[in-house]
Amino acid sequence: MIKALLTAITLSCICRLPAQEKLFLVFEFMRVDNEQELIYMETEDFWEKIHEQRVKNGDIFGWDLWRLQPGGEDQGYQYLTVNLYDDKVKMMSGAGDVEKALKGAYPDLSEEELYEKFNQTGKSRDLAVRLYLERLAQTENTFEMPLGTVAAIDMMKAEPGKYWEYEKAEKEVFKPMHQRSVNNGSKGNWSFFRILVPSGSDNYASHITVNMFKDYNHMYNTDSPPGPELSADEQKAVRDGIDARDMKYTYMATLIRKVR
Repeated sequence: MIKALLTAITLSCICRLPAQEKLFLVFEFMRVDNEQELIYMETEDFWEKIHEQRVKNGDIFGWDLWRLQPGGEDQGYQYLTVNLYDDKVKMMSGAGDVEKALKGAYPDLSEEELYEKFNQTGKSRDLAVRLYLERLAQTENTFEMPLGTVAAIDMMKAEPGKYWEYEKAEKEVFKPMHQRSVNNGSKGNWSFFRILVPSGSDNYASHITVNMFKDYNHMYNTDSPPGPELSADEQKAVRDGIDARDMKYTYMATLIRKVR
């Protein structure tokens, strides 16, 4: 019964992996109604132990749960889960033995109890959007991403005909600016991701940037010293980079659970 449920139910499932290492992520945006909040938290309590076992088994590199803002019922999504992988094939194939992780996490639960927990998973939230990502760039930093970390998640869409130009701008023009902010302590980390799946011209976004801060006080009350004056060529490169993409939407996210 449990094996059949594992087949039927999709598993719901950033910072210290060195920037030069490959990192792949699955973002799952959850829609949770106000009356579902309590049961959803109970569901994530249940799954957190399974994710801990998946990390021990080498199936995933880590798992996070973020609370999103604005987060109103009419404003899209309320929570984001993130599964981290060190291998693209693992990510895309959903590699790993979830039943083994389940039994490792809950060896004493009966079939009936496990069935009830799985049944609760689907009722507690609507898994609205899933994105498969590859990290393209990240600042060098020692940010630990503790619970309470605040992240500004920017949904970007490269302008038609400017896909590669935009990626180059983020890596060569904007990354050094973010690195200066990390170095002077005004932010904890910056990362740049390409959305691998879904893809195509009708996609809402093609890329994501994430700026991380220790908390909202760090984000809003840390003075950043002015950077070096830009030359005319550098100013043009910044303008061209901004013109190469459309910032579609920004979510504010707070880290509330983390497994490594």
